[in-house]
Amino acid sequence: MTVTRFGLQIPRFTYPGVPDSELFERVADIATTAEESGGFDSVWVMDHFYQLPGLGAEDEPMFEAYSLLSALAARTSRVRLGTMVTGVTYRNPALLAKTVTTLDVISSGRAILGVGAAWNESEHHDYGFDFPPTGERMDRLEEALRICRAMFTEYAPSFSGKHYQIHEAFNVPRPVTPGGPPVMIGGGGEKRTLRLVAEYGDASNIFGDLATVRHKLDVLARHCADVGRDPAEITKTKLCTMVIAPTSQEADKRVEAIRAATGFGEEQVRAMLVAGSPDQVLEQVQAHVDAGLDGLLFNMMDAHEVENVRLAGETLARFSF
Repeated sequence: MTVTRFGLQIPRFTYPGVPDSELFERVADIATTAEESGGFDSVWVMDHFYQLPGLGAEDEPMFEAYSLLSALAARTSRVRLGTMVTGVTYRNPALLAKTVTTLDVISSGRAILGVGAAWNESEHHDYGFDFPPTGERMDRLEEALRICRAMFTEYAPSFSGKHYQIHEAFNVPRPVTPGGPPVMIGGGGEKRTLRLVAEYGDASNIFGDLATVRHKLDVLARHCADVGRDPAEITKTKLCTMVIAPTSQEADKRVEAIRAATGFGEEQVRAMLVAGSPDQVLEQVQAHVDAGLDGLLFNMMDAHEVENVRLAGETLARFSF
């Protein structure tokens, strides 16, 4: 099962001239435009409480992820819906399984569980969540994956781990998706994260330039061999930023504006971007697929200008895997 080919992540909820009371309608417009464009088969939001460095100030608007996804489920009919990605440290795994199952029912089987070990210490501190060392966060992630899988597939599962326990936990109504919503694990850690993908994931999302992508996929393939799993069973994606415009000259201007706004170096920006005219974007998508990816997830910094989303989706709809 391919979890997604092309997804749109909505990275910001700060839109020029739009008051807070109207933000959801703008986000819904972005999501429905992505669906209608024909190129996007999934829509994602960040499971964070603060805006992230490089995207804006911490105190910019940030919706709670699952409330937002449930609302978007009522406005859309085809695209899958998920978080990129939920931090295991601030979501009790049994409640997370219940929440994602509810989204699956509301959306008629379109939920994806996106999950990772969490990283943004600032919002943990301010919200009163513990932020344990990396090793413990990875241990918690593995326990959470086991609990979510059990609650998706078993009638009354029990689990006793070092950090989490459940006892004959009911999850009713049951997921609409057979076997439960697919699980996407975010991150490219070679020792633990990609090993967990091989053991528990339906999909993996990584970062980096093409050389890094090839290397991470090789590491994942070795982990799959170790656990006796066919890597073709796992949808392999990368999160990057798309800048698309009718002409390459206009796209170049937007890329330079992003570089200036973020303070990132040119090489860093180019590594994270798919940018250019529609034909140039398709060439870069092809290069990523040739590197071994099954799909791409895109941030669009200018998604509030929905015609850019429409152009992106119509362009991606031309791509043939």
